[in-house]
Amino acid sequence: MTNKQAQPRAVFGQIRQDYLAQLRGVWDGIDFATLGVEREADTAVIPFFGLSNRVSLAEGFRDPNGKQPSHATCVALAKYLLQNAGGPGSDNEWVALKQFPDAAPFVEGFANTVERKIAKEFVGKGEALAAGCARWGGKPFDAGLSYDLVMRLEALPRVPLLLLFNDEEDPFPAQCSVLYSQDAPRYLDMECLAIMGITLSQRLVAGLKGGSDQNLVG
Repeated sequence: MTNKQAQPRAVFGQIRQDYLAQLRGVWDGIDFATLGVEREADTAVIPFFGLSNRVSLAEGFRDPNGKQPSHATCVALAKYLLQNAGGPGSDNEWVALKQFPDAAPFVEGFANTVERKIAKEFVGKGEALAAGCARWGGKPFDAGLSYDLVMRLEALPRVPLLLLFNDEEDPFPAQCSVLYSQDAPRYLDMECLAIMGITLSQRLVAGLKGGSDQNLVG
């Protein structure tokens, strides 16, 4: 391992430890029930795209395989607990990431790595996309919208995503949109909301290319 490789890992490790330190300071004040999270003493069990991840004050972050998730996932799990928003939200209105205040720095990257990426990889593969969404807890959703595929996924208990997909039909290319409930910023900041979409895109594309479940949950 080069020094350049080791340095980011060390920095990421310090960031994760900082989040755990913050969580220790507010742990007893977190309303786990309203977040849809199960508490087991010093551990929170958080559903993340349909699979149980654990945030332990003693052991850190663990995915369903007992491994440390990706750094981005760790950050999202920590911030979900730290923001500690009250009560279930409402998904009566769905909006694009770009419609949120402060989303501007993330909009173009989100479009490229999430929406355009999914549209490109799943051209002519709508059934595979539906199956991929179902793999991560997605279910068909009647949003009153005219799309070939509409799937609702629970990124986190109070942070659902809505995936819309139209396959290509000459002269129109395939298109994909990933939407959020309008009150999603109650539960996560813009960076973490973008992480939710990026995580979904990575898992869908990796699954399409034959990745195993064990290698997809980070």
